[in-house]
Amino acid sequence: MIESKPVRVRFAPSPTGYLHVGGARTAIYNYLFAKAAGATFYLRIEDTDRKRYNEDALNDLLRDLKWLGLDWDEGPYFQSERLEIYGKAAQQLIDSGKAYYCFCTEERLQTLEHGYDRHCRDLPLDEAQKRIEAGEKFVIRFKSPPDGITKFNDLIRGEIETPNKDLDDLVLLKRDKFPTYHLASVVDDHYMQTSHVLRGDEWISSTPKHVLLYNAFGWEVPFFCHLPVILAPGGGKLSKRKGAASVGDFRDLGYLPHALVNFLSLLGWSPGDDREVMSLEEMIKAFSLERIHPKAVAFDEKKLEWMNGMHIRLLPDSFFAEELKKLYPNETDEGKFLKVAALLKPRLKFTNELLAMSKYFFERPEKCEDGKAYAKYWTEQSPEHIGLVSKELEKIEDFNIKNIEAAFMKVCEDSEVKLGSLAQPVRLAISGVGAGPGLWEILECLGKDECIFRLRRVN
Repeated sequence: MIESKPVRVRFAPSPTGYLHVGGARTAIYNYLFAKAAGATFYLRIEDTDRKRYNEDALNDLLRDLKWLGLDWDEGPYFQSERLEIYGKAAQQLIDSGKAYYCFCTEERLQTLEHGYDRHCRDLPLDEAQKRIEAGEKFVIRFKSPPDGITKFNDLIRGEIETPNKDLDDLVLLKRDKFPTYHLASVVDDHYMQTSHVLRGDEWISSTPKHVLLYNAFGWEVPFFCHLPVILAPGGGKLSKRKGAASVGDFRDLGYLPHALVNFLSLLGWSPGDDREVMSLEEMIKAFSLERIHPKAVAFDEKKLEWMNGMHIRLLPDSFFAEELKKLYPNETDEGKFLKVAALLKPRLKFTNELLAMSKYFFERPEKCEDGKAYAKYWTEQSPEHIGLVSKELEKIEDFNIKNIEAAFMKVCEDSEVKLGSLAQPVRLAISGVGAGPGLWEILECLGKDECIFRLRRVN
């Protein structure tokens, strides 16, 4: 194992589809571990599967990582640009007798019932060279030992043993001269000096093969840490069918990046106390591999919603004021953005609710959009009551919350009308909706002239 080298970790996705939350969590743990150790976090793009390569997926991947705030220190390195390195590594194993040329056709391989039968394993090298010169297609396979046991120590699972008889002679270099994941991953982790490999537990079965490759090359083996699987709320694999499963989905739904990072970090890791809502700096300070547990963990979207709301509350009002400026570029009252932001922030669950919630502050509603509230609160007397409120509000010189409330109380007392019979119709006339921030606060924010104009339209 690598005892003396500095910590270097990587996130190494394949650009074949969207960034799944499981992959995002792997990136988060590598990032937190590197930052906690004052070490290097680099990005490697494993793009050797050219049939499934998707340039849009690559662009989305880079965008999503940046959106999450997982800035890499080095890279991205592309495996497709390193083919010569893998070819030399495979040839090194051929020359040392630890790998061999295999000429078996796809048709023959499909007739085999129990994996590859090592048909070409003992083919003399000079005969193989003649067949290559004759133009025969081939792959390069690793000579897995037929007996014995391969062991490795997983940092959160302990020692894992695999009988070598259960391991096949894996393909290292394909017919198109592109490496398989196994060869490219081992070669890159060696030459890029990766000290710790943190990846999903679906790779546990591949790790003995990688250990054998490290040994065959005579290279040091990195530390391995296989992360627990993330399950859908009802069990089973998390997928788009069972709710949002990609980082892009959650971004589009209005989640904050730091809320998603915070939530995903706690799916398998604990800071060692009862803290749940944490800043990135707090997570870095508390992070250690010893606090990752191997047990599968369920994805609780309700918990994520709650956490998103908590992170929204922690943001300064100025953040949402800037967002409002983008939504309403024609608004000239700079102070109004901050006022509206302060009123709406406590009510937001998602950032993309800001447009719908804020609309009536900047645009006069044409009609009541809330049919249920209108049916519940609007009566034949409502226009008359609104007229009384409007006249009382006109008398206010200093249009603030205290004086607005006093005006409503005076109408209630003079007309013997309950406050609810005044307030709810006024809210509908002013905003077009039946719920929102406090009515006095809304009226103060809109200002006297605008409020009077909207109320007068009712009569």
